[in-house]
Formats: sequence, C-alpha cells, structure tokens
Amino acid sequence: MEISRAFFIIMILLFVLRGTNTLSDDLLFLDYYKETCPLAEEIVRRNVENAVLKDPRMAASLLRLHFHDCFVMGCDGSVLLDSYGEMVSEKLAVPNFNSLRGFQVIDKIKYNLEEACPYTVSCADILALAARDSVVLRGGPTWGVPLGRRDSLKASFDGANLYIPSPNSSLEILIENFKVQGLDIRDLVTLSGSHTMGRARCLSFRQRIYDITMEERYDKYERYRTFRRILETICPESGNDNQLTPLDYTTPTRFDNHYYINLLQGRGLLFSDNTFVTQDHEGEIIKQVWAYAADQDLFFAKYVNSIIKMGNINVLTGHEGEIRKNCRFINT
Repeated sequence: MEISRAFFIIMILLFVLRGTNTLSDDLLFLDYYKETCPLAEEIVRRNVENAVLKDPRMAASLLRLHFHDCFVMGCDGSVLLDSYGEMVSEKLAVPNFNSLRGFQVIDKIKYNLEEACPYTVSCADILALAARDSVVLRGGPTWGVPLGRRDSLKASFDGANLYIPSPNSSLEILIENFKVQGLDIRDLVTLSGSHTMGRARCLSFRQRIYDITMEERYDKYERYRTFRRILETICPESGNDNQLTPLDYTTPTRFDNHYYINLLQGRGLLFSDNTFVTQDHEGEIIKQVWAYAADQDLFFAKYVNSIIKMGNINVLTGHEGEIRKNCRFINT
C-alpha cells in the first residue's frame, strides 16, 4: 500500500514537472520512424537539399525556425501555426514578423510525408531534422536526431515576444534567456555559432553600429571602427531597414568556426554577438570563443551536444498534443 502511494506521488510530481520548461532527453530516441515511416528522414533530406540548392540562404532560415520553435513552449511546432480564431500566430511576434522564413519548405516536406505516411511524422520533428540537414549541407557536422516529438495544439504570441533573444540583448539578458530554457552559458556561446551562416536585416544590427562601446571608443588599432564604417554604408541611422548583410562576411554560406574568429577581430555583426567579447568581465566566455576560433572540430563536437540538448526542451510525447496533418493548423 505504501509503495503504491509513493508511486502515485512520484507520478503526480512528474506530471507537474512536465508542465515546466525542462529538458526531456529520455523521451525521444533515434530511428523513431523506422517501422512507421522508414523513408521519413530521406524525404526531409531530399526536400531540404532542393530548397537550399535553389536558395543557399534557406539553410540558415530552416535552422533558425527550429531555434525559434524550441524557445517558445518547447520544441512542439508551435511556430508553424497560423492565426486562427482567438489564437494569434507566433509568426506575428516582433522577433519573427517579416523575419522568419522557410515555411513553404516545411509545408512541402509535410505534404510529401503525409503522402507516404499519413498522420505519422510530426511538424516538430520535421523542424529538428531540417535543421540538422541544413547544417550538414553547408559543411557543418552531422548528428543523429532524437525523434518522437508531437505537435502543440496552440501557439504563444506573448511567449515569442518574451523568450526569443533579441539581436540587441546584453550578455546578462542572453544568459537569462537561455537559463529559462535549461541551457547554460556554454550552450549560449555554442549555439550562437549558428550565426556563421545566414544574413540579417539592417534593423537587427543598427544598434551595433551606432551605440559605440567603451572598447570601440578607445580602439587603438581600429579593429572595430573599420568594420563599423563598412556597415554604415549598408545601414544608415534611419531607413533601409530591410537591407540584408551576411552574419559572417568571411564565409557567409558555410557552417564553420569563422563566427568566433570574426568576434575576436571585432567583426561580429549583431550587438548581442559582440557582448561575448565586450561584456565578459569574468573572462570565461572569451576563453570559449578563443577555443572555438582555434579548433573547428571542437566547435562542431560541442555544437552537436548543445543542439540536441536544445531540441529536447519541453517536448510533447505519447498522447500529448497531436500529429498535425497540416503544419499551419491544428487538426479538426
């Protein structure tokens, strides 16, 4: 009797904890669709390859979709939902509006999967697989993606505005954003390496140009000023908000460790990226930046660990949520 009661209490506690934003490593596993949809990963990979071949920037966009999904309620495909009834789409939130892209690619992948295996592969798993394939296609590491996520029945417009880090965030705020998701400082620095590919709008990096830090004000060797002058020609103090520029000027379409080299050379594009160098008063983060800049294999190995960890945030499994037929709408 006492054992049964204790078991019941433990199950209640687990249920309560399930509602918090925690990592759930033991709920997902490799080859989840081996029996139910054996071609699932191949279908995703083929579609991502075609999309990136047509538009190389799409690799970064699909990777970013996975990130923005996981940071709002967990990795549950909520970012893909369109507004419906009283539910406001996360796509309309400030960090996503006129910024996130790749939804049509996900739509096509889902259509092909529904043709092959109806109501089997979740939209959340599609995002995780597409992110991995995008990194690999641009020269980055590969990894086995733990699968078995289910899709959310709702979106969180307010959550998207609150939890997705801003490109103008201070280091302190970035650390707190990641901590809320169960990710530590090392994960923050490692996952920020995703900015080694893709492009950003002028609106996202204007503050980096015109809010001059103390390090830049007394920049004896003009490491910061030279790059800032280049950016000023692209992004004036007002207007030209949607003008795009590479996050990594050196190898803009490659997934490599040049992001960290750029930071050390004063060529980080976003204000938030540069905080790893300008606001790290303890000196521990800069050590990690130096380590990744010096050793790409080390960065790749740590990146795999961190992105798998991120992909396990607050996942829905079992009978939770659903497997959407259309990633833009809940099933009716």
